[in-house]
Amino acid sequence: MERQLLTREGHHDLLKEMDHIRKVELPKNVQDIAEARAHGDLSENAEYHAAKERQSILSAKLRELEEILSIAEIVHPLPEVGEKVVFGCHVTVFNPDNDEENTYQIVGQRESNPTMGRISLSSPLGQALLGKEEGDEIRFKAPGGERILEIVSVE
Repeated sequence: MERQLLTREGHHDLLKEMDHIRKVELPKNVQDIAEARAHGDLSENAEYHAAKERQSILSAKLRELEEILSIAEIVHPLPEVGEKVVFGCHVTVFNPDNDEENTYQIVGQRESNPTMGRISLSSPLGQALLGKEEGDEIRFKAPGGERILEIVSVE
């Protein structure tokens, strides 16, 4: 597995998710298994089988998070980002096609969530933005065809 770039917030979120699985979800699932086991015959006990399946899913999720954190590289923002678009910064772009401005944060693939304004640095838009400055026009290929945006601000 290749290294995973994370912001400090993304690293914190993964640690929080692991902690929640360990302290809340797994203990509740153990209790669910015990309750289902108390109902008797396990061979035809749907609650028991569902709880055991849930335990497998939680354990797999926990292993996945541990693996990601073991290869994660936390990228701290530069003291002065300046004008250039870099990992972790917020970029406001203007789309002349629909006369709208949108703000995005450049993050790693694991943290990417376009509906929340967090785009991966390896996405077409992320790649087009990296290294550019306020006022630059960028062109990139999106699934719907080539798009042109103008960088309004970099924070």
